[in-house]
Amino acid sequence: MKLSQFKFNLPESLIAHDPSDVRDESRLMVLHRDSGKIEHKIFKDVLDYFDDQDVMILNNTKVFPARMYGNKEKTGATIEVFLLRELNKELRLWDVLVDPARKIRVGNKLYFGDDDLLVAEVVDNTTSRGRTIRFLFDGTDEEFRRNVEILGETPLPKYIKRKATADDKERYQTIFAKNEGAVAAPTAGLHFSRELMKRLELKGVEFAEVTLHVGLGTFRTVEVEDLTKHKMDSEQFIIEQKQADIVNRAIERKKRVCAVGTTSMRTIESAVSANKTLKSANDWTSKFIFPPYEFSIANAMITNFHTPESTLLMMICAFGGYENVMNAYEVAVKEKYRFYSYGDAMLII
Repeated sequence: MKLSQFKFNLPESLIAHDPSDVRDESRLMVLHRDSGKIEHKIFKDVLDYFDDQDVMILNNTKVFPARMYGNKEKTGATIEVFLLRELNKELRLWDVLVDPARKIRVGNKLYFGDDDLLVAEVVDNTTSRGRTIRFLFDGTDEEFRRNVEILGETPLPKYIKRKATADDKERYQTIFAKNEGAVAAPTAGLHFSRELMKRLELKGVEFAEVTLHVGLGTFRTVEVEDLTKHKMDSEQFIIEQKQADIVNRAIERKKRVCAVGTTSMRTIESAVSANKTLKSANDWTSKFIFPPYEFSIANAMITNFHTPESTLLMMICAFGGYENVMNAYEVAVKEKYRFYSYGDAMLII
């Protein structure tokens, strides 16, 4: 398929800049894959579509406060430093993006916080905006992390044109987040409240947790018309045997197996055994899913509404059927569903 086949008209006003008032009360569109039928619900109605021994696969990655602002030595110019990933814990080496990049050269020092709580030195250039920096810090890893927590901001996507607030620290994080390492939230999981999860549990629904540390590549635009030429950024994922067993039992029993979010779906599709079951793994994936594609593990999916020509929309079209999904998106625009990270949800069954 071609990039241009994933265009649709998305009014700016439908991109959500704030979360819904209550996690599980955002809107939910239910799309039936076999018929293309669409239902309009509230997210907590998801309860009606799952039964005893069905499984939901959740991405338990935790977003860390990746956006920091420092001052350049001598000039004092303000520089935004976006922490992408830790390269070496002992040496405190980090892969980062800097803005404005033209001002930052190898050897420059950056000072963070009023009393220079952290100081970093630029040790390498990686891409036009990418740098490797080393934090010059002698304390323990706990102290270092605490300082990053103090200085860092919730890394809201750039299209949200406002400063991150204390509320975002809680709301741009799933309630089941455990393993720190993501610079963007696995947003389909943001709709789950503790009450809803409890009610699903009481109904007999099981949860299997996987980890995929979401990188900035999730927002990267596709710039080639021929999709086979697009390269995804690599992201680390972990599936423990105990969690794989929960999923495989449900497959064996022919129950509903629901991937919560595109990141969960990419994780499980990156660890399929020869007999089409889920295997444990600790690896990196750059899997790009677009139509036509045969899914091996999940037979249901919860996801948010994604932007035109995004790799996320392409995966949804592969799972729900191209015509079904593009029609559903037309309906979503007409019905004024809210799009993207803080937006509404879709259940595909």
